[in-house]
Amino acid sequence: MNRYALWQYLIIAVSLLLGLLYTLPNFYGESPAVQISPLRVSVSTDTALMQRVEDALKQANLETTGIYLEEGSVKARFVDTDTQIKAKDLLETALGNDYIIALNLLPNSPQWLTSLGALPMYLGLDLRGGVHFMLAVDMEGALDKSLDRYSADIRGTLREKKITYAGLEKQAKKLIIKFRDAETRGQAETELKNSFTDLGFSYEDAGNRYHLVAAIKPDAQLRMQDATVIQNITTLRNRVNELGVAEPIIQKAGSDRVIVQLPGVQDTAKAKEILGRTATLEVRMVDDEQDLDSAIRGRVPFGTELYEERGGIPILVKKQVLLTGERITDAQPGFDKDNQPAVHISLDNNGSRIFKQLTRDNVGRRMAILLIEKNHTEVVTAPVIREEIGGGRVQISGRMTSMEARDVALLLRAGALAAPMDIIEERTVGPSLGADNIARGFDSTLYGFLAVAIFIAVYYTAFGVISVLALGLNILLLVGLLSIMQATLTLPGMAALALTVGMAIDANVLINERIRDELRAGLSPQLAIHAGYERAFGTILDSNITTLIAGIALFAFGSGPVKGFAVVLCLGILTSVFTATFVSRGMVNLMYGGKRKLDYVPIGKIWIPDNQVNQKTIAPDVNSNDKARAADSADVSAKPNAGQALVTSSESNQVGDTVVQSGEKSAAKTKSKRKSAEGKQTKS
Repeated sequence: MNRYALWQYLIIAVSLLLGLLYTLPNFYGESPAVQISPLRVSVSTDTALMQRVEDALKQANLETTGIYLEEGSVKARFVDTDTQIKAKDLLETALGNDYIIALNLLPNSPQWLTSLGALPMYLGLDLRGGVHFMLAVDMEGALDKSLDRYSADIRGTLREKKITYAGLEKQAKKLIIKFRDAETRGQAETELKNSFTDLGFSYEDAGNRYHLVAAIKPDAQLRMQDATVIQNITTLRNRVNELGVAEPIIQKAGSDRVIVQLPGVQDTAKAKEILGRTATLEVRMVDDEQDLDSAIRGRVPFGTELYEERGGIPILVKKQVLLTGERITDAQPGFDKDNQPAVHISLDNNGSRIFKQLTRDNVGRRMAILLIEKNHTEVVTAPVIREEIGGGRVQISGRMTSMEARDVALLLRAGALAAPMDIIEERTVGPSLGADNIARGFDSTLYGFLAVAIFIAVYYTAFGVISVLALGLNILLLVGLLSIMQATLTLPGMAALALTVGMAIDANVLINERIRDELRAGLSPQLAIHAGYERAFGTILDSNITTLIAGIALFAFGSGPVKGFAVVLCLGILTSVFTATFVSRGMVNLMYGGKRKLDYVPIGKIWIPDNQVNQKTIAPDVNSNDKARAADSADVSAKPNAGQALVTSSESNQVGDTVVQSGEKSAAKTKSKRKSAEGKQTKS
């Protein structure tokens, strides 16, 4: 009855082993480190750079606890923060301006745990320390930038449709297109309305000039504002991810503000530099008609610029920009037809039209694709246009590795900011404050656990100890699950962890009290344990589902710290149900399930009211001559001895055979009833 199959015990053992394995990394702590990342994708990160870093540190007598190459950056660990800061200043001087030298914190987990994928939880800004920014998006700048884009598109559309116009200028928040007659203006309005649905058009006459005024519609401005903020968030997130910051928080705050939190980054100036990084694409024509040697000697022809292709080959490029990265909708790394690394770019409708026209008009000439990052421009490739290219698909290839192709695609997807952003709030949380918060949160959880454990162990004796063990395993599984998911733990998350301790014990209390109720009702110990777990499960499930619904609502509608609280709460509910109903029952079955005759359940003192009379089953087929014997077996005392549970006197452990030992008073009462029954039988 109260026994588990082997596979059930195996589930418990595997769960606890995984929980222990993935919880261990959280106890090793973190060490201060310096992370060296390339500023531009053209700068490589390899073992040569790692050797340069190691040599520079050795010459300055700065000891490290390890230097290694990981995920496109070199990381060096140090014993303390003083050495870390000295190393940062030294490496900035030694490596120059081609690299980002950032302060960071790295986990101290042993290699064998890391190889198994066992990593510590990410800690939020309030626990780990780091920098916090609030940035405001310049919506006026975004609107102005959109008008510039519409201006170029309108010019291209009118030229394509062969509609003559006298000029186009931008005034305030609108575009004014000038025509010489009303008929041409009407024709242009029809074409532009079909091409630009987000623009509203109106007439404005000035003397013999016929003006068509274009302005962005109010509903389109709202959509543009939301899209601008979302695009900026995506751009910022991609830039921050390049540095390898663990679990940065980048989220919208209000209609035009963005919050950026970088845990573990202590250098505010360097964080600003990361957020200010840009990468965009430009398509220009190569000028092969000018004298390249003269340009190399310093006499660059008017209207051209001198750059270098990858590999150091000089090239003259015209200044006129024909297509920009703003037209890119997607960029993915891949391979070209020669199986060489390449970047595949998708353009929007207007970009496809411009690129198609560009390639059609310049067959046989060279086209340069330039990558601009942090005011540094390089020619990625300059292929010869063999034929007209339509469909909005562009391929960039030539002298790049798979890693470079991935980085270029990442930067192009991120692109430039959709609108300028200003930092309006800035603060730094030091690691010492974060360590103090961790200590306080750990102490609160520990003291809460000890208080609950002492009370439950005293009140429910042996079953209370089992409940405490289940509660401890619950915390172990919860922390292990958070580590597996690489969730970010914040102060509200630690509050949810402490709350889980108090909530998880409720399920064990329900089970223990249900077992007591079954013992009061006269069930045998084995039946009482079985019925207690079975009948309490429905109540436990109902109560935890309601709490889970509230946690899901907090996660769905909350943000930032509220989401962190909700994640720990929901996971704590799942682990508490598992440990209270499955793991604790496994321990009970292991201790008591193998005993065929269980005389005592150590579940504390069972209180029974004085007026309660337990009804017992009487054996069937009792005739009138055996009524006295039936009366003997049917009478049961109402009170067991203090601190004892019900006791069975039959080996069958059936409910009908249960007898309660209640002391001399109960025995005398039974003897009196027997005499009375015998007297009545004699008279009859």
